[in-house]
Amino acid sequence: METGTPSIPSAPGKPLYRVVEDYLRREIDSGKLAPGDLIPSESELATELNVSGGTVKKAIENLVWERRLYRHQGKGTYVSRIDFNNSLFRFFSYGTHSGNPVRIHKETPVRKLCEGPPEICQKLQAPHQSQMVYIERVGYRGETPVLIEKCWWAAALVPGLESEEVHIPDLMYAVVVDQLKVPIVRAEEILTAEIADQTTATTLKVDLGAPLVVLNRLTYTQKNRPIEFRITRGRADSFSYRTEIR
Repeated sequence: METGTPSIPSAPGKPLYRVVEDYLRREIDSGKLAPGDLIPSESELATELNVSGGTVKKAIENLVWERRLYRHQGKGTYVSRIDFNNSLFRFFSYGTHSGNPVRIHKETPVRKLCEGPPEICQKLQAPHQSQMVYIERVGYRGETPVLIEKCWWAAALVPGLESEEVHIPDLMYAVVVDQLKVPIVRAEEILTAEIADQTTATTLKVDLGAPLVVLNRLTYTQKNRPIEFRITRGRADSFSYRTEIR
């Protein structure tokens, strides 16, 4: 049992190590602990939160398993640099129904600075008619188009992203994090399905009304501020889902 009174809010019925996990997640999601940051040691956290070292150790182990944290032998535990670029392919892939990974090359036919649609401004918690960087990309497996990405970025937070002089690589977040020096802290995703309209069907070379998988993503930077909203629509004819349950 723990001694003393925890300095973090308790939750009736929730194990204390879970409360510590929630505390660390909030520190990460808010940007107080950014990707690459060294977190306090287990003993420091135990003292700060007034819990046992075993409780902190279990909480950290669970967050390491979730890949929110990673251990560097002899140096400590760090906040993971989450690979949002490959999030789309973490659970499903295009290519074979066995779920084998495939290479996806992306081209950027549309990039412009524009007034954000009202629903996008709302999602990004931005004033009505705020300036957005709109980027549309098509992903190819070989010569076959398999997905369309449409994303809106809060222009004030990614200055220069609209410029054609800024190269957008296949892994787009690399330019935002490494070149523009804007941290990407977390993302919320919803996976759904729909049927192809005429424009999408033409781009992806599928029949009108063909099934699509759809990933909606809201991406956040520091201080829990939304920075990007993205919709990715992909062909369902070469779709496979995979996961591991433990």
